[in-house]
Amino acid sequence: MSTPAQPKKPAAKKPATKTPTAKARASKTASAIAPEIRDALDADIASLEMGSKIWSTLTVAQRATVLGHVREAVAKNAAEWARTAAASKGLDEQHPLRGEEWLAGPYATLAGIDALISSLDAIAAGESPLKNVRTSLAPTGQVAVQAYPATKTDALLLNGFTGEVWLKPGVTADQARRRAGLAQLNPTAGGGVGLVLGAGNVTSIPILDVLYELIAFNRVALLKLNPTQDSLLTVFRKALQPLIEPGFVRIVTGAGDVGAYLTAHPGFSHIHITGSAVTFDTIVWGPGAAGQKRKQTGKPQLTTPITGELGGVAPIIVVPGPWTQADLDYQAEHVVTMRLQNSGHICISGQVVIISPDWKQKDDFLAALRRAYAKAPQRPVWYPNSDTKLAIAREAYPDAEQYGPRLLVEIDGTDDAATLETTEFFAPVLGIVEVDGTGQQFVDGAVAYANERLAGTLGANILIDPVTEAELGDGFERAVADLHYGNIAINGWTGFSFVAPTLSWGAFPGHTLEDVGSGIGIVHNALLLDDVERSVLRGPFRPFPRSVGRGRFSILPKPPWFVTSRTSAEVSEGFTRFMIDRNLARLAKTLGAALRS
Repeated sequence: MSTPAQPKKPAAKKPATKTPTAKARASKTASAIAPEIRDALDADIASLEMGSKIWSTLTVAQRATVLGHVREAVAKNAAEWARTAAASKGLDEQHPLRGEEWLAGPYATLAGIDALISSLDAIAAGESPLKNVRTSLAPTGQVAVQAYPATKTDALLLNGFTGEVWLKPGVTADQARRRAGLAQLNPTAGGGVGLVLGAGNVTSIPILDVLYELIAFNRVALLKLNPTQDSLLTVFRKALQPLIEPGFVRIVTGAGDVGAYLTAHPGFSHIHITGSAVTFDTIVWGPGAAGQKRKQTGKPQLTTPITGELGGVAPIIVVPGPWTQADLDYQAEHVVTMRLQNSGHICISGQVVIISPDWKQKDDFLAALRRAYAKAPQRPVWYPNSDTKLAIAREAYPDAEQYGPRLLVEIDGTDDAATLETTEFFAPVLGIVEVDGTGQQFVDGAVAYANERLAGTLGANILIDPVTEAELGDGFERAVADLHYGNIAINGWTGFSFVAPTLSWGAFPGHTLEDVGSGIGIVHNALLLDDVERSVLRGPFRPFPRSVGRGRFSILPKPPWFVTSRTSAEVSEGFTRFMIDRNLARLAKTLGAALRS
């Protein structure tokens, strides 16, 4: 992750740095891989070039039909997908957390496909994807699109959650409706061939990124899997067969040498990566000292346009208020879920809990947090280089509490918080920092701390009880607007925003190649909105039945994505199977299991 931007100093004169031409770079990377691999990659790119021409001849309605076939293929292979993904992360078929792979894999993909098909159907009928979608004004006066729930299924399965997409300042509601559709408003304009460098942690990410290339930009795509997901190659090829057969998608595997060859290849019109800022910089500027010199002189070696989603250090702002013991326990489990989902190997994992020393219940909450952190099911820390990140945390904070492989770092007056604030650990490391005050003073201070001290702008979480939120009123809404993150969750986790396909996913606008932060551009965004600034999710502070008459209502008990849910695996699989077949009898059984969570 990048560190917070520093004031710019006048640039000193530097020796000229020679940037290799695209042709020379491609030749160098070609010599680094076996000829048969190079030939196979070139053949795939040639097939995609032909596929791009075919894709440009399809009507919007025909594209919706193609996505319908993809949906059928994903549904047919969902069980194998979830089982293979769980096994790749060291979770056997009895592990209580295997349900994560249903929700973050086939469920998220099916939801994304359904939402894209809905937008394509609207455009094919000569209507805007926003025809039946309400808009309002955010506290800043920006247009806020009421994007979630988008369907009755959303409202049923994930009851009590709502989400808005805020558009950039100056965009009107009429403009938003006219522009919604992106490349599908001009479907015959081909976007060329895109390269998608897939994420290695969450299995729906590479598939959803490929679909966004096709629909948002009219770009066919070559997907290179991260080596951590090579075991899913067969499943992915079966799931995307309706796109692979006509030449709209190709999927390949390989190590860094293959990635280097592809990023230097002249056949791509665009590159999209989900990964780290270090990898992004290596692609754009080159490796080592030579890459750093090119970055300093502003002369990238990459000439192909590039976007990326790169993670960050996500805050969890705990607003002081009158919480019951049940509230303390529930929200402590909520925080632990934000950190321990996928063993912390998620770009949106909550990393820094911001709490007030002036909150009378601070100690009670921290005690509940420690209990929840200790009792969450143990699982492997499996992502490459996680041991190195954990070692960095242990060295920086030798007094950190340890719960198996998990670390809990509480910053006191003598600790230097810089490592916690600027290192995306991508591992089970949870930090606690303090910001003084209560009420509006605390909220404003916590927002300033998150904006100014924590690396990245991808996602931020806020926990606030209904009484305190009502007391703060417009002041709280102003503070939310001041929080400069691409995804904000209020009484929810931004990981929920990831699986809500009509919300956007990406960093807050403004990052550049020179200071890429949490990335450039967005994905998901199934309403195909232009000029997106951020998404704001709101959820219930209390689960059912305590939600009755006490703030935002929800029929959900403990959500199935909570790592402490006793029925997570059963409910997550059940939700996915309902997405596949809409079997109400089976759903009733699943909801019964949810009540036992």
